[in-house]
Amino acid sequence: MAIKSLIINPGSTSTKIGVFEDETLLFEETLRHSTEEISQYATIVDQKDFRKKIITDLLAEKSFDIQSLNVVVGRGGMLKPIPGGTYAVTDALLADLKAGVQGQHASNLGGILAREIGDSIGAPSYIVDPVVVDELMPTARYSGVPELARVSVFHALNQKAVAKRYAKESGKAYDTLRLIVVHMGGGVSVGAHENGKVIDVFNALDGDGAFSPERAGGVPSGALIKMCFSGNYTEKEVYSKIVGKGGFNAYLGTNDMREVSKLADEGNAKAKEAKEAFLLQVSKDIGSMACVLSGKVDQIIVTGGIAYAADVVAALKERAEWIAPFTVYPGEDELLALAQGALRVMNGEEKAMDY
Repeated sequence: MAIKSLIINPGSTSTKIGVFEDETLLFEETLRHSTEEISQYATIVDQKDFRKKIITDLLAEKSFDIQSLNVVVGRGGMLKPIPGGTYAVTDALLADLKAGVQGQHASNLGGILAREIGDSIGAPSYIVDPVVVDELMPTARYSGVPELARVSVFHALNQKAVAKRYAKESGKAYDTLRLIVVHMGGGVSVGAHENGKVIDVFNALDGDGAFSPERAGGVPSGALIKMCFSGNYTEKEVYSKIVGKGGFNAYLGTNDMREVSKLADEGNAKAKEAKEAFLLQVSKDIGSMACVLSGKVDQIIVTGGIAYAADVVAALKERAEWIAPFTVYPGEDELLALAQGALRVMNGEEKAMDY
C-alpha cells in the first residue's frame, strides 16, 4: 500500500510543505510570511498556531483529505547532539524543540507542527537528520583548546540523503562505504562518511573549513581575537562577519555564486581571484577528509545548489579526482529527503531512533 506523507520544512520567513505518495511528489508549496506577520510573535514557538493554520488552510483549498495521510514529517531543529536517523517526535524530543536546547530557529517548528498535526489525525510524526547530527569520532573533537571543542553542525539531511542515494544506485549498503560528501550552498560542509557515520565534518555554520557565499569558514584566530577586543565592533557585528556577511558577501557584496561567476567571466579580477580561493579551500577540505579516511575513499559526492555549476565541479575534479571518482547530485531536495527518511521507517528498512 502506498504511503502518503505530509512534509513540513519551516524557514525564518517561509514554510515549505510537500505531500508525497511514497517518493512521488503530489504537490508542494512555499508559503511566504511577511516581516509584519512574523514580528507579532515574541518567540519561534509562538508562531506554531499561525503556521499550522496556513498549512491546514492550504490543504483544504486543494481539497486534500488530511485524514488520508499515513505520516507527518518535520524538519529537525536545534536539539541536543544526536546520531543520524529518523526520530519519532516523542514527548522528550518535543520538549527540547520547544525549549530550543541549542538555540531558537524556525526549523524547531518542523517537529512541533508534525507532532500536532499527526496527533490530530492519529498518524505518527517524525523528524529526519537535523543539523545537529553528531557522529564525530572522539579525536575529531579536539581543537587545541579544551574549552573550544570542535562541533558537528552541518547539512546532515542532504549529506545523508545523497550518500544513501549513491549507495542504493551503486548496489551497496551505505554502512559499508567510505565517502567524502561536499555540500555547497549558502554554507559549505565537507564530511567524511565511514560505515554509515559522519566521523568528521567541517562545521558549516560558524566554525571551520572553506568560506562560502555567506559564511567566513575558518579564520585566523589571533586576528579575530584582536578584532573582538578592538572596541570597534559589538559581539553581534563580529558574529555577522562570520555568519551572514562573510565569504563572497564580504569580498564581492553578493551571496549568489552565479553572480560571482558572471563577474569573473566578465573580467572582474577580484571576483576571479575570490572564486579561485573558494575552489582552493573546498579542495583542501576534500583532501583533509581523504586523510581522515586514510586515503581509502570509494567516492566523492558533490551536492548543494552550487553543484549545478559545471565549471565549479570541473575545478574540484581537477584538484581532487586523483583521490576518488566524483558523483554529482546538484541541488538539495529537502522535502524528498524528509519523505524518504520516514518511508525507510514505515517500510521497515530502518528502525526509528530513540531520542
